[in-house]
Amino acid sequence: MNPIISQDRSIIPACDVSLEVYLKIVKETGDIDAVSAYKIGFELGLLYGLPDIVAIAREHGNKKIIYDHQKAGTDIPDTGKSFMKVMKQAGVDAVILFPQAGPKTQKAWINAAQDLDLGVIVGGLMTHPQYIRSEGGYISDEAIMEIYLNAVDEGVTNFVVPGNKVNDLTALMEELERVVVDPVLYSPGLVTQGGDISDAGRAAGEKWHAIVGRGIYQAEDMKQAVMDLSKNL
Repeated sequence: MNPIISQDRSIIPACDVSLEVYLKIVKETGDIDAVSAYKIGFELGLLYGLPDIVAIAREHGNKKIIYDHQKAGTDIPDTGKSFMKVMKQAGVDAVILFPQAGPKTQKAWINAAQDLDLGVIVGGLMTHPQYIRSEGGYISDEAIMEIYLNAVDEGVTNFVVPGNKVNDLTALMEELERVVVDPVLYSPGLVTQGGDISDAGRAAGEKWHAIVGRGIYQAEDMKQAVMDLSKNL
């Protein structure tokens, strides 16, 4: 299975922004080697059309495009094929799934992506409070690791883990390393959500990508912000 991202560590700007800001992000960071991909969210994809958003990024470099539907993989199993067909036609390279609808949906959506040679990145634990039951949320604590391990069973080696919960990140990494050779981690929750790139990077192992949103697009100089962040990878 080809890796989604070739380098071991990188910065991935989270583009949950207006079209104007998105254009500025890709223009200012498209030539930075430390930037490996752009994470596109529903705001750009739904309002302007995902194929056009992908085309804009391609005009300014050859970065990977990761689509995060916030959260995909929460519907019935049968809709996975339709979703992935749209992703493939739009030109994205990989999709992020948070398969909270159960293992049958998880398997169907992962397999649908794999059938179309789309990269799959699976998340279970999120960055915000009151998500898991022990913190007042809806999702059982035990379900988190099940989500990751079920993904492993389907051949997934790329995972979203919260960068602002280093203890949890460490525990998840230890479990994943028992069943996956060289797991690749992607971490949101950095900078404005309290996560430190250096701390998260130490816990994440060799292959780790920092997903940063406001820490980049709210900076006066986006290029310099990325360069500064990349020094701490």
